Amino acid sequence: MSFFKKIFTRHRKSVHIQLAPHSIVDHMMKDERFYYEPMLASHLRDVLDHAPMQQIWLKKSMRWPLWISSMTGGADAAFTINQRLAKACKYFGLGMGLGSCRSLLTSEKYLKDFDLRPILGEDILFFANLGIAQIEEAVQKENIQPINHIIQQLNTDGLIIHINPIQEFIQPEGNLFTQSPLLTVQKFLQWVNYPVIIKEVGQGFGPKSLRELLQLPLAAIELAGFGGTNFALLETLRCSRAQQKQYLPLAKIGHSSEEMIAFLNYQKGVLEPHVYCQKLIISGGIQSFLDGYYLMGLSQMPAIYGQAGKLLQQAKISYKALCQYLTLEIKGLALAKNFFQVKKDH
Repeated sequence: MSFFKKIFTRHRKSVHIQLAPHSIVDHMMKDERFYYEPMLASHLRDVLDHAPMQQIWLKKSMRWPLWISSMTGGADAAFTINQRLAKACKYFGLGMGLGSCRSLLTSEKYLKDFDLRPILGEDILFFANLGIAQIEEAVQKENIQPINHIIQQLNTDGLIIHINPIQEFIQPEGNLFTQSPLLTVQKFLQWVNYPVIIKEVGQGFGPKSLRELLQLPLAAIELAGFGGTNFALLETLRCSRAQQKQYLPLAKIGHSSEEMIAFLNYQKGVLEPHVYCQKLIISGGIQSFLDGYYLMGLSQMPAIYGQAGKLLQQAKISYKALCQYLTLEIKGLALAKNFFQVKKDH
């Protein structure tokens, strides 16, 4: 052993002695979601280059099963944030959904906030995003050309439609639906030839809604479950004090991603062979790569997981901070894949 290595080893051992009293854990802290299997694999070196969790979605390769969930557009910081997210998406080989592109239906003022394909390149999965209220209006007018124009203008692979009846109800400027979102989506799908993803906005879907979605020819369902950013709560905070007092309980309504995966697994078994949506994006309350890995392991559908808030926080700081976060997330995923097995009966 070299002289310097001896010095570093002695220092490390000294630090271990100092930290040992602070490193004792209670058995109640144990994560019960996994079997830990330390005998069956090796560490991966150069994890970012190996991409052992690669998936193919819509004929495009995602090197890692991580989706940059719908973010922002048309706000002061949106251009910089979206540029950083797109650069990181390209670098790591992920997929990305835009925030609401509603402003592009009437103006190109904020086009630069959303025009990310030049950064992403053609090989990255990239989706535009509109609310069900805008889709309903277009369907009722029998004119979806403005929506198609956005898809063409941004050169996206398809469209995310976000479903948000509680948010629209609470929002002071909200649009109340005149027909069920299911009927609107069914009509819309008959008129388009590009992939469509349906997502919620932080409160998830109940079992009957998921049953109907499974039977539609969708590219994917994004769960947007309870536990992450809650737009019902966000809109409540914008209301008058009287409205806040009355409507705050609405923010407590919803379903977790784990709960919805159980719904989907059951419904998939019941509905086969009439299940036409075969992909899942698990989002809402994903706090770490362990949450994402666990939930993907529970799903009987091919799944990736999405993050929004945590990525947004890092992108606001700097591109470097965002890349550092994603590097640690991806390395954690690779470790989990090699040494942890999901307890599917947990």
